[in-house]
Amino acid sequence: MSWNSWVKKVSFCSLVSIIMLGALSNLKAQDKPIVLLMKIDMEIDPRMNRYTELALDKAEEIEADYVVIEMDTYGGALNDADDIRTRLLNWEKPVYVWINKDAASAGALISIACDSIYMAKGASIGAATVVTADGAAAPDKYQSYMRSIMRSTAEAQGRDPQIAEAMVDENIEVDSISNSGQVITFSTNEAIQNGFCEAQVDNIDEVMARSGVEDYELFEFTLDSTEKIISFFLNPVISGILILIIIGGIYFELQTPGVGFPILASFVAAVLYFTPYYLNGLAENWEIIMFFLGVALLAAEIFVIPGFGIAGILGLIFSIGSLILVMLNNDTLDFSFVNSADLFLAVSTTLAGLLGAIIVMFLGGVRLTNTQFFNRIALQDVQDRSEGYVSNFKSESFIGKTGVTYTILRPSGKVMIEDNIYDAFTRGNYIEKGRAIEVIGEEGNSVKVKEVDP
Repeated sequence: MSWNSWVKKVSFCSLVSIIMLGALSNLKAQDKPIVLLMKIDMEIDPRMNRYTELALDKAEEIEADYVVIEMDTYGGALNDADDIRTRLLNWEKPVYVWINKDAASAGALISIACDSIYMAKGASIGAATVVTADGAAAPDKYQSYMRSIMRSTAEAQGRDPQIAEAMVDENIEVDSISNSGQVITFSTNEAIQNGFCEAQVDNIDEVMARSGVEDYELFEFTLDSTEKIISFFLNPVISGILILIIIGGIYFELQTPGVGFPILASFVAAVLYFTPYYLNGLAENWEIIMFFLGVALLAAEIFVIPGFGIAGILGLIFSIGSLILVMLNNDTLDFSFVNSADLFLAVSTTLAGLLGAIIVMFLGGVRLTNTQFFNRIALQDVQDRSEGYVSNFKSESFIGKTGVTYTILRPSGKVMIEDNIYDAFTRGNYIEKGRAIEVIGEEGNSVKVKEVDP
């Protein structure tokens, strides 16, 4: 073999080796485990429930190999915590939790549902007694349910179910761990000793190193722009403005039926108001139906039923009550776990929106009728008497004439006078059909009557 041939062969082999090494390097980079990090660092409520659901959806989308939860919460709503722990138990890939401060109450339940628990120095886990909004222990039916799911969750993950129950019930004694009258709350070292923590670690890298994963790609889950917009509309100030538009739009539409713009604005505001609360699990179907039922009752009271009675009152209760209820995490009108501050915020936000709508109705209504926009969409012509328009076609006065009611007057209807039928109304009282009446006044083409003895 000549020198040139040998050099060419060596060069070719070197080139092939470089390409293969590069391919192997890329393959290795692509084979890095993907770790999705989500943070549970607020109260467990419908918003956190939705956040964890979206996070696991994202983990599935990016084909994450591990999910790590960074935990620091004092707990929250039991039903939302139950949803989250069920979701974690059903997740097929490893889920680790790093408690960097507290995992109390609902946070303890979620932590126990994870495959591995890690804790920072000075962290704690436990104290899972169910309490009401005022801090008192909830009725036993809630405690019993919490004990049950704590036990079953601990069993599913190979942890001591009796200890898990003792985190809820102060009457359960665990030898050498807890005495009667105290619920269990573990420090980091105590949790390690009793199988509720794998190790004390200071960061996510140490969590993964404990699992033999040191070279990985970390994806920290955050809400996308759409979810941030939804969160924006959950702001109480924005909710109050939307309530103002909803109520004001309905009012102006009822005052000027057929205009269309006010009711359109009201409808759009209602969609923007209800949708974020619905997506976050606060607004239930029945609460939204209750609002539209209230609006329908108000419309029926105004256009169909004379006066203002039970339908109008129910309409106000349903519509305003619905606007309050969608902001509260109540369990079908059970407010045991609704914080008093949340209740006050929901009521004050709704009343502020209602007050603003009233101000707009009385102050803005007059100005609206004087705008060029209103002139384009509303009929402004006046049928003056000087131009030949009249509303009374009677050639003589009817005052003092008598007749009978042709229909029931409640308080308006028809009467028959001298074999002719006329529109009539009373001073507010009802008169049955066929009763004798006397005309006591005239207004336009209608007569005002009273019942007389035949």
